[in-house]
Amino acid sequence: MEVRDGLSPVGLGQDGPSVLTVDWSNGHQGRLGVRHLRLACPCAQCVDEWTGEKTLDPDSVPDSVRPISIDPVGLYGIQIEWSDGHSTGIYTYETLGKLCACPDCTPTGETPI
Repeated sequence: MEVRDGLSPVGLGQDGPSVLTVDWSNGHQGRLGVRHLRLACPCAQCVDEWTGEKTLDPDSVPDSVRPISIDPVGLYGIQIEWSDGHSTGIYTYETLGKLCACPDCTPTGETPI
């Protein structure tokens, strides 16, 4: 889902142990695989700040990784404390929209959930 001006999450939830749901202000319900979301962390520990290259080793993130807490950051994103001890990434609403893996956003059926 492409996030446009004024669009923001109005609710977050869990759908089983591996899916985070995001209810958007336009009525869309996004679905995000929690491990996929953890692997997409944009922080400086997970992505080289100069090159943009991912530095996070996917093998270092357990399949069972889960959000421990989710906190708003300003009016533009959320910060997640993960069960693997990581907590420095800020996920903008734009990033959350791009990572949406619901059937409407991934019509080819190739969802990372």
